[in-house]
Amino acid sequence: MKTISPLKNILKKGLFGDHEGKNEVKLIEIKEISKLLIVQIAQYKNSSFQIENLNIDGLNLPNDALKVISNSDSRILWCGPKNWLLVSKKKDLLQILNKSFNETDFAVTDLSHSRAIIEIEGENSIEILKKGCPFNFNELKKDNCVNSVFNGLAITIDIINDNPYKIRLFTLRSFGESFYHSVSDACLEDGFKVV
Repeated sequence: MKTISPLKNILKKGLFGDHEGKNEVKLIEIKEISKLLIVQIAQYKNSSFQIENLNIDGLNLPNDALKVISNSDSRILWCGPKNWLLVSKKKDLLQILNKSFNETDFAVTDLSHSRAIIEIEGENSIEILKKGCPFNFNELKKDNCVNSVFNGLAITIDIINDNPYKIRLFTLRSFGESFYHSVSDACLEDGFKVV
């Protein structure tokens, strides 16, 4: 079965907004990220399994609020107590997870085709998020994540880098088009490029 990205017919490459006379390198860069494995891992409340004993692609599940653990292929986001989001380039990890996680202790759900992912990069990325999100971004740094809303749409924010900012924004696939328009509208004032 062929996979069609959520924003395939929406994203048009080019320069937009108030970009004239500005250094193109300084503009916010927007792109869609696709073809990633996205898995929600939830530990049942009555489970007594110690997560310290688990290892996914060389990574342990983070147990600290807002924390992201990563390597070059995978990122594991803490999404709440006993709840994580695994994002990976390695599609075969799903089979490994299904074998490694006991179904009496964990629910492992493939969300790969149900999410739209937009990545924004540039010095003013946090300022763009502040235009539509009520979260206080002053405390967030590299390898932090948070669940919030952006102009009324539920999103997950993953700070990949903070110098310069590189941020992945996850939302439901069905909200992908509206979400892209909200993010790009927030970028119009400073100008942006879609790659």
